[in-house]
Amino acid sequence: MLAFLNARFLAFVFGLLGNIISFLVFLAPMPTFYKIYRKKSSEGYQAVPYMVALFSAALLLYYAVLKTNAYMIVSINCIGCFIEIAYLSVYIFYAPKNAKISTLTCISIFNVCGLGTVMLISLILVKGPKRVELVGWICAVINLAVFAAPLSIMRRVIRTKSVEYMPFMLSFSLTLCATAWFFYGFFVNDFYIAVPNVAGFLFGIVQMILYCVYKDSNKKNDKDEQEKPNNKSTDKEGFEVEVVADSQCNRRN
Repeated sequence: MLAFLNARFLAFVFGLLGNIISFLVFLAPMPTFYKIYRKKSSEGYQAVPYMVALFSAALLLYYAVLKTNAYMIVSINCIGCFIEIAYLSVYIFYAPKNAKISTLTCISIFNVCGLGTVMLISLILVKGPKRVELVGWICAVINLAVFAAPLSIMRRVIRTKSVEYMPFMLSFSLTLCATAWFFYGFFVNDFYIAVPNVAGFLFGIVQMILYCVYKDSNKKNDKDEQEKPNNKSTDKEGFEVEVVADSQCNRRN
């Protein structure tokens, strides 16, 4: 009995911690969308990460409703769906016509047809506990794919020896988030939640190691650029500074 109470208490603690960290991670893109709002332009930003995040949050919300009593999963994914819909609404409002059409099409495919198909199959073809298992496996696979997405960024860091595209705090936050949700899944015996977060934890650790290995490369590259001789005329020099600044902004975006 005592062990059961301890497990429930620890599940509550890690679930609450996971909610708080996940909420902060959901809020991380706010400066980007404030910039879009201020400039009244999507400026070449991509909506794909936010569509994937919305699909993942909606699918986990459906899983939590089927499972029942999964209040920690319901709460954060309700918030996540609301935030991602807000991001996509701002993006669509300020995006060019072609981007609007492609984004709305992708949302229809992923978040309407995709989620709708999962719901129809699980509700019509599967009954009882098997329904929760089916949706749980789908959630686990989707979450594993989301956690594996940074592999391309990690490969880029190794190739360029630059951590410009991989902020340490984001990697650290995602690692903490994966850790909290792993222990939550472990203490409530929900391995559809726990197992994917093992991968999230491992990828986060690797990202932080890569950051520590290559963080000084950026400083060295900046120093080399500053030490390069400059024999260009004033007008051309000013023009090149503007071009470099624009390209750096685009890379950071």
